[in-house]
Amino acid sequence: MTILRDSPAAGGGDPGGFRAALRARHPPLWTALLEDARLCARYRGERHQFRSGIDAVLQMLRLAVVSDAFLAQALYRAKARLQALGIPLLPRILHRLAMVTAQVAIGDPVLVEPGVYIAHGQVVIDGLSEIASGVVIFPFVTIGLRAGDIRGPKVGEQASIGTGAKLIGPITVGARARVGANAVVVGDVPPDATVVGSPARVVASRSGGSSVLA
Repeated sequence: MTILRDSPAAGGGDPGGFRAALRARHPPLWTALLEDARLCARYRGERHQFRSGIDAVLQMLRLAVVSDAFLAQALYRAKARLQALGIPLLPRILHRLAMVTAQVAIGDPVLVEPGVYIAHGQVVIDGLSEIASGVVIFPFVTIGLRAGDIRGPKVGEQASIGTGAKLIGPITVGARARVGANAVVVGDVPPDATVVGSPARVVASRSGGSSVLA
């Protein structure tokens, strides 16, 4: 993913142009919903290979009924698409509905790639944050900002963020990393590492050993 959070526009150079460029990077609505549904169904132990477009739509509707978190995620996807089209008011309504439905609050600058699984809601993601495909986010997670800095975390592909974890500031969580429950992460996490604690500490990785994150 190309990181827009480091753009000069993020510092106020061209806010309007920066927002437009950011919104243009959001994935197409159908692609995002399809991959989200596949990942959601797979983690729920259900059929995740859809036979046709109609079958995919029916499975999405079923998931929206049985999973408040998937419904809230779909509302976020629709909000992002409507914002990219420049449609006023309705995105705000969809954002509120996602919060009411499953307490999922994903800010306007956040970029979420297709195929992300939000397990049970109660999730806040804000700022110039990026969530890659295959990421799993458990309940009561905050992915957000340090005071005075609009840059948020970048979470790599297939990372897992445990229940109650907090990722704060312009950090990078590497691909396939695992963030333990209630961990507070304020520094970069290497790919394939497992971190726990507050502040988060690497307790396992391919190379072994442990260290305190900066």
